[in-house]
Amino acid sequence: MLRFLTAGESHGPSLVVVVEGLPAGLAVDADDLAAELARRRLGFGRGPRMRFERDQVRLLGGVRHGRTLGSPVAVEIANTEWPKWQEEMRAAPGIPSKRLTTPRPGHADLAGMLKYSFDDARDVLERASARETAARVAAGYLAKALLATIGVAVVSHVVRIGAAASSGRRPGPDDLAAVDASEVRCLDDAAAEAMVAEIRAAAKVGDSLGGVAEVVAYGVPVGLGSYVHWDRKLDGLLAGALMSIQAVKAVEIGDGAAQAAQRGSVAHDAIATAPEHARGGGFERRSDHAGGLEGGVSSGAPIIARVSMKPLATLNRPVLETVDLTTGESTVSFKERTDVTAVPALGVVAETMTALVLAREAQRKFGGDTVEEFTRNLEGYLEGLGSHASAARPV
Repeated sequence: MLRFLTAGESHGPSLVVVVEGLPAGLAVDADDLAAELARRRLGFGRGPRMRFERDQVRLLGGVRHGRTLGSPVAVEIANTEWPKWQEEMRAAPGIPSKRLTTPRPGHADLAGMLKYSFDDARDVLERASARETAARVAAGYLAKALLATIGVAVVSHVVRIGAAASSGRRPGPDDLAAVDASEVRCLDDAAAEAMVAEIRAAAKVGDSLGGVAEVVAYGVPVGLGSYVHWDRKLDGLLAGALMSIQAVKAVEIGDGAAQAAQRGSVAHDAIATAPEHARGGGFERRSDHAGGLEGGVSSGAPIIARVSMKPLATLNRPVLETVDLTTGESTVSFKERTDVTAVPALGVVAETMTALVLAREAQRKFGGDTVEEFTRNLEGYLEGLGSHASAARPV
């Protein structure tokens, strides 16, 4: 079953991810992987690091002649800034040139320093940094490739930055290039302009902005996840994965929190027969308020999740008040390079985490040591669903 582990620090020599459980025979291309990593750097409002940072990718294991071998796949993402940081971040014994003793509010700095008895916030922030998501995106590229073999596509778009919100249409599986072409990854042109204006206004006063990205998975067959145990529920697995993204504070599935104010007569999705909808078992929902998940199980409708990111806690101005852990005196926190907003990139990382969860659950359901076996098992499952649906219909 699919699982992954990342290692590395923000300013270390490399990030590394190891992905275990991929079947043999999956097509992997280093250029496509690099292109996926480049998507993580997209978006108006990103900081200077995004302009000169380049993700140099190496496939270290698990792939031969463009195909996975069924063994763990290891990917290295080199840090092009390493020469500037090798004295400060080297693994060999040494003394930091400057200890960071004024933890930043809103970051893991203080909690991490207390938990691990560190006297330097850099020991925390280097790993807690959102730079770690580059390794996740590499794993997500592999998960998306596996899902593509069974006709599942995962896309995202931005629906809010600060006070500017979009009411435009939801992108389909073929709209990803158009979404990425927008400087804020939003298909609603008027909303995109308002988002850019919000970012400019926040940047002018040295502040930051949060927002909301929506991720949609198309083609997911009915039956992934389970209602049997709490830790097998697909909505719980997705929510946990999406909440793990740095700076995310809320996740909604389908209509989410809006359903708390609705009556049951309008909040649920009517069911109808649809012989042509094989992935729904011959049935379809007339709407998708549930976001493709009922009882912790995929319904065959698109899976929809909205992910809310708080304003980034590192500010250019004003600097937030904190305490110097060396003197105990009130002071202001130190500054690292930062973005005005990272919401456009949030969507890309949300795609990654969604794809990783769905790929794992698809493997749990269909199994297979090779891609051919994996896809064949899905086809047999869908054929069985068709027989079941036919028996359920009146003659």
